[in-house]
Amino acid sequence: MENSKFYVYILYSVTVDKFYIGYTSNLEERIIRHNQKSKGFTGQFNDWELKYHEVFSSKHEAMTREKQIKNWKSRTKILELINKI
Repeated sequence: MENSKFYVYILYSVTVDKFYIGYTSNLEERIIRHNQKSKGFTGQFNDWELKYHEVFSSKHEAMTREKQIKNWKSRTKILELINKI
């Protein structure tokens, strides 16, 4: 049975002054994992903060939205999205 909620999220690290965009079915656990030392880009730092998230009813919708935001390749558009809150 498919989880009823999926999240697209944007994290920010002050240390590297970068955003990270992802999707998950467990937002709280995913943020904790991003802030643990591990392989990969986010694992190098442990100051990732949630700046924005959206909720979807299907994994496909969340993946599509994540891809859309990543394809912007624009810090300005990401900041505009975050600041709409």
